[in-house]
Amino acid sequence: MLIGLVAGLIGLALGTFGVLAFRVSEKQRQLLDVDAGELALPAGAAEVLAVVGRAFVVVDAVDGVVRANPAAYAYGLVRGHTVVHKELLDMTAGVRRDGVILERQLELPRGPLGQGTIIVQVRAAMLGEEYILLLADDRTEITRTEEIRNDFVANVSHELKTPVGAISLLAEALESSADDELAVRRFAKRMHKESGRLAALVQDIIELSRLQGASVTQQGRPVDVNAVIAEAVDRSQLPAESKNIRIVVGGRTDAKVFGDQDLLVTALRNLIDNAIRYSPENTRVGIGVRSREGLVSISVTDQGEGLSPEDQERVFERFYRVDSARSRHTGGTGLGLSIVKHVASNHGGEVTLWSQPGQGSTFTLRLPEMEGQEGGEETPPAAAPARAGTAGSEKPTVTQVPGAAAGATERGANA
Repeated sequence: MLIGLVAGLIGLALGTFGVLAFRVSEKQRQLLDVDAGELALPAGAAEVLAVVGRAFVVVDAVDGVVRANPAAYAYGLVRGHTVVHKELLDMTAGVRRDGVILERQLELPRGPLGQGTIIVQVRAAMLGEEYILLLADDRTEITRTEEIRNDFVANVSHELKTPVGAISLLAEALESSADDELAVRRFAKRMHKESGRLAALVQDIIELSRLQGASVTQQGRPVDVNAVIAEAVDRSQLPAESKNIRIVVGGRTDAKVFGDQDLLVTALRNLIDNAIRYSPENTRVGIGVRSREGLVSISVTDQGEGLSPEDQERVFERFYRVDSARSRHTGGTGLGLSIVKHVASNHGGEVTLWSQPGQGSTFTLRLPEMEGQEGGEETPPAAAPARAGTAGSEKPTVTQVPGAAAGATERGANA
């Protein structure tokens, strides 16, 4: 009887505790329902925010995150239920204080680690009577493109000042030395050289501008690589003859590429002219072509001094010249390799460099073969040019080397 009495008392206590716990739970649920009702956005706001196409964050009166879309988390604006950046909280405080719409462009850290940043255009405004809406648009790429364009304009202005200023000074010297025939001839020769440099710079700028506006996808057509090489070599004959340099072409390919033939000729001509410019007199420039694994590779090898690892990292930058003094002497503008890089990129290819100080350089232009054609015949690259001094007084010519020839251009194809 005693055990039964004790068990009954324990059961009564447990039942009473269960009833009390249920009532407390009900009250808490009702409180949560009230809070959820209070946190509800204005009618239709959620539907509109779902289609705005921007990152958005909705905060309450204490800057707690009520709602945010995945883009806001991807941009790093929100973590959990907290707005990460103080600049955003300053904007919400300003909107809450003044009741106005604020809009700013902010550069914010992309994450808690590293130096990566994101540039966002943020608009903050009241949403109903209690909430504040932050709309963010990623403008990182647009802003960086504008910076590149501004830098390009500044560089062009600087590069144009040099030949224009030189021509102006030479004209003054020519005018003051009108009675001195030797001085007139000397100054006129210098003016001719500077005007040629100015014309080359303007032409390169025009080519680069044309490249940035060209659409190879829409305007391209099948291009015969052998015809591109032949035309580029033909256009490079005059500078080659002026230094008694032979242009040696090795290999052929039946593969075609899809693109703009004029742009491809311009790119290859720039590589050949660059090789001629930095090769000693009485030497040779080698051009090799082959098709392998869906790619057409065109290699151009010079017999210059080669490039250091530091120069190789920057040689494709606009207006970068390894030796500014020598470039002025040879007439380089610093845009040729940048144009080659743009052409390769526009055609879905790449340009690579192999170089060692004292052993010359090999630039290789790789382009994808046009789909839907028979595979091109695989041919080895051109024979490597001989070292300086072997050409002697030979007349500058274009030599077609048999496909079996092989040499240092192999390294370019593998660069």
